[in-house]
Amino acid sequence: MARAWQHPFLNVFRYFRVDEWKRSSKEGDVSVVTDKALKSAVYRIRGSVSASNYIQLPKTSTQSLGLTGRFLYVLFRPLPTKHFAIHLDLSTEDGQVIRVSFSSLFKEFRSSATWLQFPFVFETRTSRTGDTKTEYLAGVAPLGARWTCLQLDLCDILLVYLSRCYGHLKSVRLCANLLVRNLYTSDLCFDPTVSVAEARRAKLSVTPVPREMAFPVPKGESWHDRYVHVRFPRNNPKVPSQPVQRSDSPIAAVFLGPAPQGPPPTEVFGEPVQDASPLVQMPSPTAVSAPRRGLGDSSPRVPVGSGSPWPPQVPSAPRLLPETSLSFEQLEVPRVASPDTSTQDPSAWAEAADIHRVDSSGHVLAHESTEVPVALDAGSCQHFLPDPILRLKGVIGFGGHSTKWALWTTDGTSVVYPCHAVVVVLRVDTEEQRFFLGHTDKVSALALDRSSVLLASAQAPSPSVVRLWDFQNGTCLSLFQSPIYTICSLSFSGSGALLYGVGKDGHGRTVVVAWGTDQVGRGGQVVVLAKVHTDLDIQAFRVAFSDGTRMASCGRGSLRLWRLRGGTLRSCSVDLGEHCALELTDLAFVQVQDGHRAPWDHTLYVCSRSGHILEVDHQRLAVRCVHHLLPAPSPGSPLPEKPALSSGLGIAISCLSVSPDTCAVGSEDGRLRLWPLDFSSLLLEAEQEGPVSSVCISPDGLRVLSTTSSGHLGFLDIPSREYTVLTRSHTAPVLALSTERSRGQLATVSLDRTVRIWDLATLRQLYDFTSSDEAPGAVAFHPTSPAIFCGFSSGAVRSFSLEKAGLLAEHTCHQGAITGLAATPDGNFLFSTCSRGSLAQYNCAVSQCHVLRVAVKVVCQDVPPGPSTLATSGDSRLLAFVGPSKYTVTVMDSASLNELLRVDVSTLDLAGGRLDWAVAVCFGPAALGHLLVSVSSDKVVVLDASSGRVVRELPSVRPMACSSLALSEDAHFLLTATSRTIKVWNYWTQTDPSCQVYVGHSEPVQAVAFTPDQQRVLSVGDAIFLWDVLATPDSGRSMPGVPLAHEVGPGTGQLEGAACGADGLPRQQVPVPSQGPPLPLDVYAMPPEGNDGACCMLGEEWSCKESPGPPVSGAGGAGDVAWGSARRSQGLRVPPLCHRWPSTQSVQEARTQPPARPDSYKHLAARCKASTGTEGTELLHLRTVVGYNGNGRASVVWEPDTGFFAYTCGRLVVVEDLHSGAQQHWLGHPEEISTLALSHNAQVLASASRHGSSAAHCQIRVWDVPGGLCQQLISHHSSAVQALAFSPDDRLLVSLGGCGDCTLALWSTATYELVSSTRLLERVHGVAFSPWGASELACVGAGAVAFGFLQQRGKDVDVQMHRAPIPEDVGAAELTSLCYGAAPLLYCGSSSGQVCVWDTGAGRCFLAWEADDGEIGVLLCAGSRLVSGSSTRRLRLWAVGAVPELRRKGTSARSSSVFMERELTLDGAVVSASFDSSVDMGIVGTTSGTLWYISWAEGSSIRLVSGHRSKVSEVVFSPGESHCATGDEDGSVRVWSLASMELVIQFQVLNQSCLCLAWSPPSCGHPEQQQVVAGYSDGTLRVFSIARTSMELKMHPHRAALAALAFSTDGQTILSGDKDGVVAVSRLRTGMTFRVLSDHRGAPISAIQSTSKKYGDLGVEGTDLWLAASGDQRISVWASDWLRDRCELLDWLSFPAPASLAATGLPPPSLAAFCPWDGALLACVGLGAREEVVFYSLRQKQVVEKMSLPFFAMSLSLSPAARFMAIGFAECTLRLVDCESGAAQDFTGHDGSVHLCRFTPSARLLFTAAHNEILVWEVVDHGRRVAAALGP
Repeated sequence: MARAWQHPFLNVFRYFRVDEWKRSSKEGDVSVVTDKALKSAVYRIRGSVSASNYIQLPKTSTQSLGLTGRFLYVLFRPLPTKHFAIHLDLSTEDGQVIRVSFSSLFKEFRSSATWLQFPFVFETRTSRTGDTKTEYLAGVAPLGARWTCLQLDLCDILLVYLSRCYGHLKSVRLCANLLVRNLYTSDLCFDPTVSVAEARRAKLSVTPVPREMAFPVPKGESWHDRYVHVRFPRNNPKVPSQPVQRSDSPIAAVFLGPAPQGPPPTEVFGEPVQDASPLVQMPSPTAVSAPRRGLGDSSPRVPVGSGSPWPPQVPSAPRLLPETSLSFEQLEVPRVASPDTSTQDPSAWAEAADIHRVDSSGHVLAHESTEVPVALDAGSCQHFLPDPILRLKGVIGFGGHSTKWALWTTDGTSVVYPCHAVVVVLRVDTEEQRFFLGHTDKVSALALDRSSVLLASAQAPSPSVVRLWDFQNGTCLSLFQSPIYTICSLSFSGSGALLYGVGKDGHGRTVVVAWGTDQVGRGGQVVVLAKVHTDLDIQAFRVAFSDGTRMASCGRGSLRLWRLRGGTLRSCSVDLGEHCALELTDLAFVQVQDGHRAPWDHTLYVCSRSGHILEVDHQRLAVRCVHHLLPAPSPGSPLPEKPALSSGLGIAISCLSVSPDTCAVGSEDGRLRLWPLDFSSLLLEAEQEGPVSSVCISPDGLRVLSTTSSGHLGFLDIPSREYTVLTRSHTAPVLALSTERSRGQLATVSLDRTVRIWDLATLRQLYDFTSSDEAPGAVAFHPTSPAIFCGFSSGAVRSFSLEKAGLLAEHTCHQGAITGLAATPDGNFLFSTCSRGSLAQYNCAVSQCHVLRVAVKVVCQDVPPGPSTLATSGDSRLLAFVGPSKYTVTVMDSASLNELLRVDVSTLDLAGGRLDWAVAVCFGPAALGHLLVSVSSDKVVVLDASSGRVVRELPSVRPMACSSLALSEDAHFLLTATSRTIKVWNYWTQTDPSCQVYVGHSEPVQAVAFTPDQQRVLSVGDAIFLWDVLATPDSGRSMPGVPLAHEVGPGTGQLEGAACGADGLPRQQVPVPSQGPPLPLDVYAMPPEGNDGACCMLGEEWSCKESPGPPVSGAGGAGDVAWGSARRSQGLRVPPLCHRWPSTQSVQEARTQPPARPDSYKHLAARCKASTGTEGTELLHLRTVVGYNGNGRASVVWEPDTGFFAYTCGRLVVVEDLHSGAQQHWLGHPEEISTLALSHNAQVLASASRHGSSAAHCQIRVWDVPGGLCQQLISHHSSAVQALAFSPDDRLLVSLGGCGDCTLALWSTATYELVSSTRLLERVHGVAFSPWGASELACVGAGAVAFGFLQQRGKDVDVQMHRAPIPEDVGAAELTSLCYGAAPLLYCGSSSGQVCVWDTGAGRCFLAWEADDGEIGVLLCAGSRLVSGSSTRRLRLWAVGAVPELRRKGTSARSSSVFMERELTLDGAVVSASFDSSVDMGIVGTTSGTLWYISWAEGSSIRLVSGHRSKVSEVVFSPGESHCATGDEDGSVRVWSLASMELVIQFQVLNQSCLCLAWSPPSCGHPEQQQVVAGYSDGTLRVFSIARTSMELKMHPHRAALAALAFSTDGQTILSGDKDGVVAVSRLRTGMTFRVLSDHRGAPISAIQSTSKKYGDLGVEGTDLWLAASGDQRISVWASDWLRDRCELLDWLSFPAPASLAATGLPPPSLAAFCPWDGALLACVGLGAREEVVFYSLRQKQVVEKMSLPFFAMSLSLSPAARFMAIGFAECTLRLVDCESGAAQDFTGHDGSVHLCRFTPSARLLFTAAHNEILVWEVVDHGRRVAAALGP
């Protein structure tokens, strides 16, 4: 309600005295004129620019009108033929300012979180031949524009479009061009069409307009004939409030008021109302009559419910445009409710919160009290009580955006800290929590005033939003947007009247802002007092205790004192003298206890990262004293009385806090130290669990609060010297959870690679273990035993005992990362799924859990991993999971794994336009027999678990599928997790179910669950939330009845009309849920008795064994090397104050599952694919390989003395003569080659490939360089070979395993037998032999260099490793490359761009310098020159001749003597390099697939080998076969010389993909007129001239991405097809599209081909015969004569859909081509359900021949000369078929799916492509075969 002085209405212009312009302002052409219609003075605002001519109230933006009336009445008239604009600034109850604009300039409705824009549309009436037509015109006002009463319901506008509660009207701006009479505000809904006299005379129950607001109406005339009344939003008083709902028929324009078409209109306030979109309708607080006609209105009126779609015929009536298709997601913005709402009953609470309810839809619950979280309710309260049903009980977590904010309250009893988007107040003694809720993203800064009255919190995303809270009752007093882009610090003055913020602006500059907050508690606003930009680095900002206008800041090399005076922030620097280079990290004031000093005079303490603490004198602006803090000496030695300034390396201090007696400092070494203020001795020291990020001494000085960067919060009690941990937290999103019934425990796994177990009663952590090499992804408690199961990214499933804290068993039967774990409630079975699609069953009824069965390819691999893709029923009988495709859900018997049911969820929504796929599954109680499936179309489908019939559907109000489901044991409440919200559904409601929606998470919710006692709810994502269920148990409740499936779900008859299947393709018959045959498990051998669970797979090239984990030991076994720790690679790191878990490791020879690739770009970036086939050499000969494998690392070798040059491309080793360009191809590797190594005598080449489906281990092939033959084939590594190197004497070969393998293997080059294998416990990126002898090598990896020393013992070689960690001051965490220099130097490159130099004799790093901005992947050294190549595409040459001299200086060496001589920028990250002995010239490879010749003397780079970086989309040839062109998905079109295959021209289009190409035919004219047409992903066609090397024409005939192109036979017309199935025909000369064919719409065009024919051939006219094939297995054949604009359909072919490809899970492409030897014969592949080639005759109209294929074809090409057909398969195989004899031969050589094959016009060459590899094959004996084909 408005204040008393604003009731019943307020004349805004009069109250603010607009005519005096003291409290308002005007700009531009604003004048007072007399209006003839109103016969009164009005204001005229006009001008060509609306924004420059306006009236604004109030005068400045810092002031506020403070008008609280719900309705705003604007009396105005638009000026004819002009635009106008009205801007309103509305303040919400929580202080957010929303700009609402209405203008005729707007074309459509637009909105954001802080503004709304509504277009104005004018209605006009025209008359033609007696018919009256109403038109709606957007833009300028018509000539007959009339005076309008615009009535705006400000409350409804914010509620409907932003879900905000209206607070008050802050400002108004009326912009040109319009006449305005006045503005009024009121809480009453006036009817401007009725005067007071008329209302009394007719006894109408309406509120007539006051006299001064009324428009004059002459006698005998109607109000509606002269004026217009527009109310926005529209409202029907008889209809209850409804939420925004989705419209099924979107319209181009959105109307406020009448719309051209829509539902039957209703009549409100004397004029008909017809809403084009459902809006929230709210009754007025005053009594308003039912719809009625206006008095004295002679215009036509449509009665209520008349069904007429047309609005009243009122000319020149302005109409606003609201949005029609607002999604419910806009209703998520929280609203502030009164603080005492939690104590009221639900109905009273809803009324207090101004909540609008509707059945089965949505309403807003906005609680920002300390008890109830922000919630969104979508239900009817009479069906769903209590309301709310959840209350936030506790939060486990700390930090989110930063871990440096934790504050004491004034009384020292509580701690305030952020947990992502929630501010938590934790009482230390009782551990009770209360919450400040309202932020929608992570909190970046906190501040609490000294009296604990005001709390300020800033939100992280830019621009930052700041909230001011009443700390005692938890209400939000103000919310305002900060001028700072990102706030990183907040500070209150002592009185709380000033608030200071520090952060960065949009350009990265530091900003300091001062706000005035003294009026916030009295209903005022927060105002900006001062703002200053600076280039200073500010790490800390503090306010003086006694004077809130004095501050201090510190940063790198700067310490400044600030003062706020006269609305200006000024600062001055403190002279630091010799300490000006210190990196200052924190500061603190302490009040000097001397009454003679000024009240603001405090001593200021400043700390640095070097261990210095500075005492600063304010008055003198100088450093008074400097202390240098050193680490505590070893136990037993006395502490120094006074630390010297330069007595060693100091403590890296990150933070400090000062009390009158002591100083607490936190350091990066994870220690909290307490010192006296004279720093004479160390009082206390406490070791933390990570680097300390903040400290805070309590007001009484007895406790020290500390936080760590690892997410721990605790305090040190000084008198008792005890440290108490308040909370621990995950440092990354939580992925999954599991609860334990008997002990009340919770287990969580996170992306931070930890598994943690919590006590639900105390929210304290019980166990915490970390795996350094593999990430946990799933967790499950044993239902009956004290044990827990964990699944890891390596595919391992481990079980641990909670009683003995030991490892029970380890299972490695999976090849992919574990995606799901589920145990049956009876504790008999455990099930696990992995990313490779396998399902494993375990017997967990015994103490040693073992594997029973493993089924492969039964679980979906496409759906992202989630905790709810696998579920077991409550009676332990059934198992459900998503698979084998994402469109199906399978139900199995949990004991036998027999398939009982398979449901195709894609057919459940027949009316939808897209296929649904399953996201999550959940069983209901066994008595119900329900299976709940969350599908992609944001709804939950309830199925009968026995028959698969649909029981019911739960709709969603968010356009996003829920990722997790949980149903209570009594089936009363259903939990769903959707994005960042939690929904609670009333599952008992059969029709129109209701739900409540709760928000609070700042990141997507990963999982939800009920606790075992059903009294609480758990949700995990960014943190762990524990909610109380407020529903009281009802003993009389019974399980709801189960409706029959055929009564409420679609029956078989309904499903028969479906058009789409599980594979996403049309099909003739839709499968209905049915009971399938038992799963064929006979291919799996059951473990025999006493085999301890070992299992093997028949028909697969991998095996797995499981064994109990070994006990913890202090030294590794044989072949293991401990790098400074007794823990092994899979050891579990246990932090302090936790129970210890055992470390385990299982080193297995046959372990093949690849772990996650590390961040270092130095590792092989292999593509996943299948691989089969046999080599052939008869019909084709591999002539040329185009491209270089930029995926490999160190995959190019060059020997300048002999000229030997080799590189890799896929699975080929290419040996090329640099002079002639001739190539040799060494074949044999079954998978992509990862690295090469050349012996020092250049006689032996070693190449290594990764493992794959055709190779269980990585192959290393040893080649004889002179003969080009493979001498040896060896294998040892299981995942990938990262590096190879020969010893200086070539007697040994070392191979280094990639990520997940970490094995160092040594081979004897005499016999190539394995002489040593060492398991490294940290990931390693490179290895190199010392050039000074074969007995020393070095490896680089995570945080250290490992020096290896070789000792010969008979035939074996022992390797002793010594780990040398990187010094802390270097700061390089990952070493990624290495090379030896002059003895005894070793150069190492790091992931951060540093180069470190090591003394190999002393094993220490003595020098480091910043060599690049990115990761250094290549280092080469010779003499005094060093070459570095990095991920930033830079190749640099360094002069390092002075480095040996610097070695003698030790750690005091400086890198100033190392300088860069040359720098070259290449086209990609540098991955390989080979230089001569002087490093003057060399060859360098990049990730772009290019090899460069480098000459440092000339400073030049010449392209040697060019290749594609992305997928090759097409290959086309010039008519004379002199050139060819290739298209790339990176947007490039490359033209090559066909003779040399050298790149000639490259056209590049940025940010687009080139998807198809066509070269102009010979009929186009001379060679200089040749053109290449390219189709792009944005639907454009670009025409490139080859002769002029430029783009000549750009056309845009398609809205979707192009898929196929073809020229007409005359070359004047281009045919193009897109991925929507549309074929366009365009003129090449004019660029005009003159015909569009939509016969294939809905399926992508996969092929277009055009050929010539005789004019009357095949019974149709036309000179061209062309076809189009689409992905729905349809082919259309057309005859056309484009010069006469004729196009006639000749034939239409349709085939049944084939099955999906096993390798990709996608359907094969539908391809077709005209046979060159018979123009009326079509060759088709990918059509039908079988793998075959179909020949179709256009003359006979039937299939005349079929040829069987081993696989589905991915590409097709027909030879123009001989009757050859080339077919490419996804299995990396190319088949050449002789169509005359039917003979076929397969060829290998590609490393991926052969998706493209093209014969040249002469048929002499065949081009094939797999991803970015292009192979050029020569057709053997081509001439003889062509002659035979042509005949005598």
